[in-house]
Amino acid sequence: MAADRPGEFELIKRFFAPLAKDPGSLGLTDDAAVLKPRPGFDLVLTKDVLAADVHFFAEDAPEAIAAKSLRVNLSDLAAKGATPRGYLLGIALPKGWTADWLQRFCKGLEADQAAYDIQLLGGDTIRSSNGLQVSITAIGEVPSGQAIRRCGAKAGDILFATGTIGDAAAGLKARLDSGFASAAGLHADHEAHILDRYLLPRPRTRLAPLIVKYANASMDISDGLLSDAGHMASASSSAIQINLETVPLSPALTHLKSAAPDVFFACLNGGDDYEILVSVPEAVSQDFSAEASQLGCPMTAVGKVVEGEGKVDLLDNGVPVVADLQNGFRHF
Repeated sequence: MAADRPGEFELIKRFFAPLAKDPGSLGLTDDAAVLKPRPGFDLVLTKDVLAADVHFFAEDAPEAIAAKSLRVNLSDLAAKGATPRGYLLGIALPKGWTADWLQRFCKGLEADQAAYDIQLLGGDTIRSSNGLQVSITAIGEVPSGQAIRRCGAKAGDILFATGTIGDAAAGLKARLDSGFASAAGLHADHEAHILDRYLLPRPRTRLAPLIVKYANASMDISDGLLSDAGHMASASSSAIQINLETVPLSPALTHLKSAAPDVFFACLNGGDDYEILVSVPEAVSQDFSAEASQLGCPMTAVGKVVEGEGKVDLLDNGVPVVADLQNGFRHF
């Protein structure tokens, strides 16, 4: 074995054990972690698997790959109103991996563990015959019986979204086509922004307590704004109206909206935003928005829940917009 390619147990001891500070991890010295929820709390679990050249590019910085792999899971926890507790990591290393690459990957995990107050609890490491794959199971805590699901939206609710929408899908287009930004008339700072948003999601973990306090329904926007609104509408046996003129857009997407409408709509519902879609009773919607802003997580009211059955209508200043909800990200 090459000098920079340690065996399994040395690999665990050298790279991953320093990340496992929670007592439940048992220092990664056993076959399983032992985790006990705090009294009065439920555990919330979520898993995402990311594969090279599907969810990220193989040549991306190891630190960024690690961060994205963890953050997409943290976004799911936040949408349920759960605060992070720990995570399990499964990583399939491709041929040619090096100790330097893995050290940088772990540095990325270490930085996000500190940023989001979460610890490694355990996992598995194997060889891959088909490129790098990273699987993370994130575990959070929420007050017992108060996890917020996607199925609770009620007619009359105000629908909010965090952050800005469509940037990540535009960033992917820029990664796939080096001429995309210039052809679309995007400035250099616009291009840098969308590339960053594709590579590094911003999980809204600070919002979790307010989701528990105020929301009827919540989910993260991973498949696309319209697609995920459709998922919420179907699960809630309701209908949703989204007002295009109020959807929060970055300067880059604002430019695309006027300069390249077809590209704009593809990005709007392109997925990979990892923002949060929240349905809140109208009576408390202003309180929710104000408290979210105080936490540094401003919300934008993008529509409302109405009577209906699993339907999403996109309106632009009251005029219906024809949009294909199937254009969101599809796993298969």
